This record gives sequence, C-alpha cells and structure tokens, in this order.
Amino acid sequence: MKKIPVGILGATGAVGQRFIQLLDNHPWFEITHLYASERSAGQLYRDATTWRMDTTLPETTAKLRVEICEVDEMTPKLVFSALDSSVATEVEASFAKNGAAVVSNSKNYRMDPLVPLVVSEINPEQLELITTQKKQNDSSGFIVTNPNCTTIGLSMVLAPLYEKYGLEKVSVVSLQASSGAGYPGVPSLDLIDNVVPYISDEEDKIITEPCKILGETTNGSVTPADIAIDATSTRVGLRDGHIEVVSLSFANAKPSHKEIRETLERFSGLPQQLNLPSAPKNPIEYCIDPARPQPALDRMRGGGMTVTVGRLRESKLFDVTLTLLVHNTIRGAAGAAILNAELLHQQGYVD
Repeated sequence: MKKIPVGILGATGAVGQRFIQLLDNHPWFEITHLYASERSAGQLYRDATTWRMDTTLPETTAKLRVEICEVDEMTPKLVFSALDSSVATEVEASFAKNGAAVVSNSKNYRMDPLVPLVVSEINPEQLELITTQKKQNDSSGFIVTNPNCTTIGLSMVLAPLYEKYGLEKVSVVSLQASSGAGYPGVPSLDLIDNVVPYISDEEDKIITEPCKILGETTNGSVTPADIAIDATSTRVGLRDGHIEVVSLSFANAKPSHKEIRETLERFSGLPQQLNLPSAPKNPIEYCIDPARPQPALDRMRGGGMTVTVGRLRESKLFDVTLTLLVHNTIRGAAGAAILNAELLHQQGYVD
C-alpha cells in the first residue's frame, strides 16, 4: 500500500512534535510537509525546533525543510493542525478552501455547526457534516476537529452511560498536567508546591463540547445533548496526564456500580470494529485498586489512547462519583486527531 502524504501545521510546537512521534512508521500516513511560523520557515526541522519527546527524532523528518503555512501546488491532501488558536482560523480555512482535509486539534472550529467534532468511538456519524460543509464552502477540502484534551476523556466515559441510562447533570473537577499548556507552559515556580485553580477558557470547553459530541446528527446538523455540565479546571505539577473527578446524576433508573463498571469496560466503537492502527483494544479500562488511576502508572495504557477509570463510589449530591485519567497530548490531542484521520480514510473521505 502506497502511503498517503500528510502535512503538519504548527509542527515545531509540543502537539506538533507529538504528531511527528506518533506518525513515525505509521502504516498508512507519511509525513512529507512540515509547516510553522515565518521564524522557522526555510530551516531543516532539526534546526528549527528543540525536540522534547521521549523518543529519538525520526531522521527522515529531521531532514525535512520547514515551510510557511501557505497552500501551493505541492500541498498534501491531508494535513494535521496543531496550530495555536491565534492563527488557526485563517490558516485552517485557507488549506480547506484549497482542497485539503484538515484534521485539527485547535479549538477554533469545534463548535462551528458545519464542522464535525469527533471522538471516533462515540460519534462517527457526525462526519456527515462534511458533505454540507464542502457544498456550502464550494470546496473539495474540509475541516474535522477533535475535542479539548479534558473533554475527550470525559466524553468517552459519559458516552456509554448516556446511551444506556441517560444523564441529567455532570460536575467535573480537573487536575491538568503542565504539558496541556504547551512549551514552556506554566513557569515551574508557579507549579512547584502549588496548584493553579484557573485555566483560561478551559471550563467553557468542558461545559459545551460534550453536548455537541453526544448530540444527535440528522439532516446535516447536530442537536446537542441536553446535559447540564459544571466544570472547575486546575493546573498541577504533572508532566502528562489529566485527572478528572466526575460526579453525575442519571436521567433514568440508577444503575448499580457493577452495571456501571461493566458498561464502561464493554465500551468500544467503529475504530475497534475496523481495527484502525491507532485504536486501542480497550478504549476504557477500570481499576479496582482504590489508589488508581495514577498518571505515572496508567497514562500510557493502550499506548496512551486508553482512558482509565477508578474510584467509583456513592455521592451525597449526585448519584455516583468516579475518577478518570486521560493522556492529554496523546488521546487528548495528536492521537485523537490521527485516529480521526484513519477513520476518514476508511470511510472514503481521504484518498
């Protein structure tokens, strides 16, 4: 099989580097173009950035020359976006208008009514929006987004419970790793011996994005799920891995703890059915040990693509409370986008 050429927008940043790491030796995709700011353009990639992943920079990628974020006749038909939100709107739209499939980790188009906001196991039917998007924009290109890093872990746990039991209200308190702020992120002296109890714009994403993800897609539009969500986001001194303490109330009959665990552990979706390269065998794993999940021990389950759940317990104010862990730069960012691109390819949206 001839591999599909792909580009990475924002290739020198933290999520851009994670894209490069995860795409190394990918069976379907081959990195041929790297895009970044004017400051980096024209340099070999190895000279344009300081590699900060825990694996060696692939030599073939290291030798690629960084390009400015502009479309030309050599632009690949599939690009991954790790762009900062300050520039993503115009750049992503330009690539899509000129025929590229843009699979974006940026926030800018997530809530656009024509743009799919996809977690591949949960709502692949939202890819139907692509047809309407292409028609309205008069282009063969399009944009597909994945959610915020915290939202992805939350939505994967909510989805099977919402489908089976209904959900009325959800409260989330997140303890988010420093890598979620990019590099260099939060100064070390702000995190050592400290917790920062506010992350700009984060709580709004957690409140709104799951409702679109869990919504109903009909006739080229999404009707959001009717779930009341409240969120508090904090930054803590972890490198990778977001912990979320989630309390929820069911809309229908309250399931037992055993039923909840079984529902979560049995959860899978189209990526598992299709055996997509980046799909974990178990999207959700449950830990019986009351001291788990722990980021240092559990964030790399399923190659970083599995969400780990534990501490399921009674709640005085809600029906139940649980704790989940999601690897924020793999499942919560680059890995989720790559899995979406694999699904797009299998569904015939990307040749």
